[in-house]
Amino acid sequence: MGIVGAVLVAVWARGLLRDTSKVLLDAEMDAPVVEEIREVIATGSPVVEITDLHVWRVGRGKYSCVVALVAGADATPEHYRQALGIHEELAHVTVEMNGPSA
Repeated sequence: MGIVGAVLVAVWARGLLRDTSKVLLDAEMDAPVVEEIREVIATGSPVVEITDLHVWRVGRGKYSCVVALVAGADATPEHYRQALGIHEELAHVTVEMNGPSA
């Protein structure tokens, strides 16, 4: 009976490692939603530069993203948050705005 229990725990541990390693290693950055986020930001106005982008799966088919942008004075985080709102799979969006470097 002990061997069966050990095998059961080993199978469970392997599945747990497989599922959690994707989150810990930012494997979600390969998801199609990442390219969709880049497209929305690139086609927006005013023109901005993405300096940092992280995407995490937070549920089945749901993602959270944090994007850092460099833009001029006309750009607001709310504008880009609303633009990204067209993607239903984005459950939580954080937009950080930074001014251009001197």
